[in-house]
Amino acid sequence: MPEGHVTHRLAAGLTDRFAGDPVRSTSPQGRFADQAADLDGHRFESAEAYGKNLFVRIGDRSVHVHLGLLGKLNFIDGDARPVLGQIRWRLENDRHCADLRGPQACQLVDAAEVAAITDRLGPDPLREDAEPEAGWARVRTSATPIGLLLMDQRVAAGVGNIFRAEVLFRQRIDPGMAGRLLRRAEWDAIWTDLVGLMHDAVLRGRIDTVRPEHGPVAMGRAPRVDRHGGEVYVYRRADQPCLVCGTPVRMKEFGGRNLFWCVRCQRTSRRKAPPAGRPAGDRPATRARRGA
Repeated sequence: MPEGHVTHRLAAGLTDRFAGDPVRSTSPQGRFADQAADLDGHRFESAEAYGKNLFVRIGDRSVHVHLGLLGKLNFIDGDARPVLGQIRWRLENDRHCADLRGPQACQLVDAAEVAAITDRLGPDPLREDAEPEAGWARVRTSATPIGLLLMDQRVAAGVGNIFRAEVLFRQRIDPGMAGRLLRRAEWDAIWTDLVGLMHDAVLRGRIDTVRPEHGPVAMGRAPRVDRHGGEVYVYRRADQPCLVCGTPVRMKEFGGRNLFWCVRCQRTSRRKAPPAGRPAGDRPATRARRGA
């Protein structure tokens, strides 16, 4: 499933191509035909991302799009615009075209429905209005492992399997440790790292999490070849040597998704639950964590 940086790139792409212009709106596939017709000929106002959700405002109506596992939104620039495959929704002006295929959600929504969707989400590291305190409020009292909490869109909207695995590695945190055992300083470091990594992914169009000293040139190794692109520490590197310590990267199913981590760099936590009424996160860190 595309992570939040993809949705933000798509919102920017739609805005660059259509903002301020009337658009032609159709549904070649037919499944969005009536709604698309309601939007046809109206002015494209804005496209906004919140986590993995995309909101497209045309005239006084909004369309909620969630790509899900199979959805794709492709741009065609120029005059040749063939209708290929099952296009749920097509937007066009005289210069550009955008085709949406296979989304999990594509529906007209009113302001109340937009609010209902966004109110269920936690802070998005890519948004200026993000409030990481809201994510911390869920983490600090939860017995759920932090490796699962980071995939909960109520904790950090837009974070998926790649960012989850990579930020926990970079911060040397055991994915299986209960959220309530995480220290506040560690949550702040996770959040700051996510903000930087995800903004970088928006700019690059791919996820790169490896620091320069662990990159291909510095280590004299071949660049990573993977359909997801980007240099990463652990994601989809099962049984390959950790770029920091050389220990084979582990993989296991965790909450229905594959989790990747290094057992040496992310040692199993021995922290214990605090006394009743005092989350462990309230305790200050006793030592600095070694960076990746």
